Amino acid sequence: MGVPAFFRWLSRKYPSIIVHCLEEKGKECNGVRVPVDTTKPNPNEVEFDNLYLDMNGIIHPCTHPEDKPAPKNEDEMMVAIFEYIDRLFNIVRPRRVLYMAIDGVAPRAKMNQQRSRRFRASKEGVELTDEKNRIREEIIQRGGYLPPEEIKERFDSNCITPGTEFMDNLAKCLRYYVADRLSNDPGWSNVTVFLSDASVPGEGEHKIMDFIRRQRGQPNHDPNTHHCLCGADADLIMLGLATHEPNFTIIREEFKPNKPRPCALCGQVGHEIKDCQGTAREKQGEHDEFAGSMPVSEQEFIFIRLCVLREYLARELTMASLPFPFDFERSIDDWVFMCFFVGNDFLPHLPSLEIREGAIDRLVNIYKDVVHKTGGYLTENGYVELERVELIMQAVGVAEDNIFKKRKEDDMDQQRGPAYMTTGQFAPHALGRRDRPEAVQNARHQAFDMRMQSREQHNKVRQISSAGTSDSADNRGVKRKAEDSDSEPEPEDNVRLWEEGWKQRYYKTKFDVDVTDEDFRQKVVKSYVEGLCWVLRYYYQGCASWEWYFPFHYAPFASDFKDIKEMFTDFDMGTKPFKPLEQLMGVFPAASGNFLPETWRNLMSSPDSSIIDFYPDDFAIDLNGKKYAWQGVALLPFVDERRLRAALADVYPDLTPEEEKRNSLGSDVLFIGRSHPLFDFIHELYRAESLEIPAELCHGIQGTLNLDDDPILPDKAVMSPIPMLRDISQNSSIGAKFKDPQYADGFVFKAVLLSGAKLPEKVLKPEDFERGNRGPWRPQLGFNPNRQQAHLDQSGFRKTYSQKAPRLKYCQSNDVHPNKHSSSKNPVTPERNI
Repeated sequence: MGVPAFFRWLSRKYPSIIVHCLEEKGKECNGVRVPVDTTKPNPNEVEFDNLYLDMNGIIHPCTHPEDKPAPKNEDEMMVAIFEYIDRLFNIVRPRRVLYMAIDGVAPRAKMNQQRSRRFRASKEGVELTDEKNRIREEIIQRGGYLPPEEIKERFDSNCITPGTEFMDNLAKCLRYYVADRLSNDPGWSNVTVFLSDASVPGEGEHKIMDFIRRQRGQPNHDPNTHHCLCGADADLIMLGLATHEPNFTIIREEFKPNKPRPCALCGQVGHEIKDCQGTAREKQGEHDEFAGSMPVSEQEFIFIRLCVLREYLARELTMASLPFPFDFERSIDDWVFMCFFVGNDFLPHLPSLEIREGAIDRLVNIYKDVVHKTGGYLTENGYVELERVELIMQAVGVAEDNIFKKRKEDDMDQQRGPAYMTTGQFAPHALGRRDRPEAVQNARHQAFDMRMQSREQHNKVRQISSAGTSDSADNRGVKRKAEDSDSEPEPEDNVRLWEEGWKQRYYKTKFDVDVTDEDFRQKVVKSYVEGLCWVLRYYYQGCASWEWYFPFHYAPFASDFKDIKEMFTDFDMGTKPFKPLEQLMGVFPAASGNFLPETWRNLMSSPDSSIIDFYPDDFAIDLNGKKYAWQGVALLPFVDERRLRAALADVYPDLTPEEEKRNSLGSDVLFIGRSHPLFDFIHELYRAESLEIPAELCHGIQGTLNLDDDPILPDKAVMSPIPMLRDISQNSSIGAKFKDPQYADGFVFKAVLLSGAKLPEKVLKPEDFERGNRGPWRPQLGFNPNRQQAHLDQSGFRKTYSQKAPRLKYCQSNDVHPNKHSSSKNPVTPERNI
């Protein structure tokens, strides 16, 4: 879910939720790589049952990485994806289930955001190419040096969308990968593997949640299953909390800001394309032997412990003197619901609520008061109590005017910056620096200099302000800030939320209606209320409607939420998802039409097309009070589903059999190895055609198995779809179609802790609630807080850096003396960089 800054806010407010992963590395013996034995206990000192992979978070960085050279072709991309999954399996070591979910056709509510992203990606790609050509020409004209331009087809990341040939090939490659690992890796031998590829409708993370929900509803489900979900989206945190499973952990890449990226023109690191001077590349090594190799540090991973987040929230959300018994699980659901107001993939966030301004804390404080007044919670099992939500919105609405004024004041303060930055002895030091500040010498003289510098700066600012902007000659001698000299002026903000009349200007500018048009404002609010109900239902019960979407680019104000109780009844039943090629027509720009059949793509570009207005060549981006284009709103026309289907009816007969297959909806597939208890049962399936899984043979997992169209069978060779990888001649795995347990229409999944669930031992101590970001912070490695960590003293660091030796790494052994790391020619196998 797109919630900018949510994870940063969460990790700063609740720092103990994060644990750094310990990763055992494979070794090399006589030139032969020895893989990690994943049958051994997890070095993180925790055992996970199920690992779920939100595959799109793996596919994107493997196909078009930002911090290292991109793969040369599709085969290399597939191998990179395999290696990434191997790393995750090595870190987590699931003992029961590996569930791989690729985004399939999304609900209509999500397609608006997908459409915006893909149109932006196409536009930015064209703009980058134009900028490269312009700067290349300028540099060559002034005699600069640039390497010869590679004739390389640009990888269009828009192909990572259901219905394309790329996604079809990826599904085939993953089937091969699973068969290989089940046949050859002992760590996989008893794991049940599920593959939900792009032909199965639904977003990856929501297919995973649907699997968990439906298994939880079965009588044989183990309530103490330890889940681990991989993905970087902020909504995974909320989805994990929404399961009410006591043992839920998220694994994600550790974010490292300011990672060096090569210039898109000359390939050198240290500057952006707009600053490229065309200077010759420096030699890499004495004989330029390292030319073309870009220094890349391997991405590291962190765990987010939701059980610890629950501890934090228990302290924060607990309310005394309630007129009814306090239910922590219900308050968790309400907290998840309130987070929707600051951003999600389906609704624009309310103008007055920004995470960076403490919006969630403000909502929590208001919420506690509302629960006391109304005598109840905001939600129950994914259904919203709108009357209580209205009270929260009205309380936010009362403060909106002050919020906007405070935001403007903060922006002005940030632009002004500090009047004078001290240097020398009093210079600010970065947090976590190992070197100590300089000893204070002649403090009186230093303080005098600081006062004089500050006074001069203050006088200069006063002179500039008094001169005004009427006579530019008066400002000739004043040096502009560096960032102002080469940056474009920010567009004028015509709404000016910090001035009187902000609501009138907002509706006139954003919706082109007058604020007195009460009917229109109610229409926007009604759609937003429907959206809140749809999103919460999506999180707790599954997709309530495949057709619903929010039909505006902007949100209403909190103060507009009046009389909302009767605005929503229910969603239409029985709606169906788009087919894959239909979704491509709904989210692709004309520039990505090459992924579609010829007659279909003509509808995107032909002047005679009845839907040509869906595919503008250019479009405006409204910054909407933000600073960067990526934060703005892409003003694209919404796709009219009826017009789209009518236009496609004429070109459907042109599909080839292969295209018809790619345009059909598929099923999940289950794979197991020969030593799995369920193996013989599934082998028998290919005589019986359909069977229910006996829960006792598969860790309590239940569902229906059916014959696979192109089955992977034991003792039958599996051909490699990648030329550089070998065929599996001795295959010992088997696969079958899998269908989750089915429930009656209207069934409600209960958002509660299951009977028999054991809460994990508490981790937080009283001082953890008060510490926050104060004091020295040290990363915790693995789930054991008492693990000893190796370290170097100051002399060790000096010796290490002077010899340009590899950086010290954490090791599993606690009896190794730190000094041995810096002097030994063969340091201990590394676990993690300090």
